[in-house]
Amino acid sequence: MNAQDRADKCAELMWAGDEASKWLGMELQSVAPGRAVMTLKVESKHLNGHKICHGGYIFTLADSTFAFACNTYNQNTVAQTCSVSFVSPGKLGDELKAEAVEINRTGRSGIYDITVTNQNSEVIAHFRGHSRTIKGQHFEENEA
Repeated sequence: MNAQDRADKCAELMWAGDEASKWLGMELQSVAPGRAVMTLKVESKHLNGHKICHGGYIFTLADSTFAFACNTYNQNTVAQTCSVSFVSPGKLGDELKAEAVEINRTGRSGIYDITVTNQNSEVIAHFRGHSRTIKGQHFEENEA
């Protein structure tokens, strides 16, 4: 199994059980080893009292994308710590895209940067996630 096949299979298995991301309206666009792209169309249910996208939904989009990126190696991996910096508001009707890129992966720890943009490529938020690999795999795989 090559690295892309492994990433695809991990994403397929994770997506099947990811009711939260699906319920919020997210879509998984792509994965590759250490990378992922997800989208979310901002609907009225995502708006806060300022009539802009609630920061929690933007964080969740970035966090879900982070999860798919750091779980592309068939090792169960979770968030250790995350931070977000909001740059611009998401607005009703915006098509938000979160792109995760692996910065470093050493031992059981990883660092991932996720950039959230709108349909005009304007940056909405920067997110950094630190991951930690835990016991288990997404699927049984024999090492050759």
